[in-house]
Amino acid sequence: MSEQSPSDQLQFVSFLSDYGLGDEFVGVCKGVMLGIAPHLTILDVTHDVAAFDVRAGALALSRAVQYLPAGVVLAIVDPGVGTARRCVAIEVENGYLVGPDNGLLAPAVAMLGGPLRTVALSSAEHRLDAPSETFAGRDVMAPAAAYLAAGTPLTDLGDLIDPVTLVPGMLPLPTESDDGVLAGEVLWIDRFGNAQLNLDADMLRARDIGPGAGFEVRIGDVSGRVRWVDTFSDAKPSELVVLVDSYGLLTLALDRQSCAARHKLRVGTAVTLIPAGATVADPQAVPEPPDVDSGGTR
Repeated sequence: MSEQSPSDQLQFVSFLSDYGLGDEFVGVCKGVMLGIAPHLTILDVTHDVAAFDVRAGALALSRAVQYLPAGVVLAIVDPGVGTARRCVAIEVENGYLVGPDNGLLAPAVAMLGGPLRTVALSSAEHRLDAPSETFAGRDVMAPAAAYLAAGTPLTDLGDLIDPVTLVPGMLPLPTESDDGVLAGEVLWIDRFGNAQLNLDADMLRARDIGPGAGFEVRIGDVSGRVRWVDTFSDAKPSELVVLVDSYGLLTLALDRQSCAARHKLRVGTAVTLIPAGATVADPQAVPEPPDVDSGGTR
């Protein structure tokens, strides 16, 4: 989160959820927060995280958090609502993160330098009375975010807990073979159909692959050629390319087309990058498709 001048009150709550906008859930949570802290400015990060998809929410939050204003981040993707999972507030250098303890917050907390103090949200005075435990976003987490923004001390909201006990984020790591093969997967597909991978440009540079170079890519059980370009418009029509996206990760793309739709990509699809001279097991089992263009320059 970017810096702002310290004060007793925090101006911003940045709100991310899987609630969508078709129901009243987002508006109700905002109403609860503004009822406690009328001075608040509430920034909607996104409410279109896929329902129950904690990993997608964690990735979206980690992509966004470094650009959010100092204050409170409220993140709710909570398929375990009403169970023994904890609701927590985590103090970081420039504010707080509030959400369920299910791995949703962990990557963003790490990106912000790690937790300073953490509490489980157990204070009955700082939550709403409710007929059930099925809407903790409204009844527990939104009030906690607002009270923190209003200047309530963190430890008034619950007992301190050891940050080591927090559920870690479960994000996939790539593997690297001795002969230079990189095995990763699709992390995220944006609305344009670009497919972000859990691989970064330094992994290619370490294999003497630079911008403009072509190499083999395998998507699931389909093989073809891909070229490293700087921008989307550097791709030839229908040419599959790889570029470094705005978050520093490698992304498979087409120019003004959905790469995901054309190449049948989904989150979790296996993607293998094979530098020249490297080999993978049983290459004959992988057909060459007619719709993956060879490399080359415009």
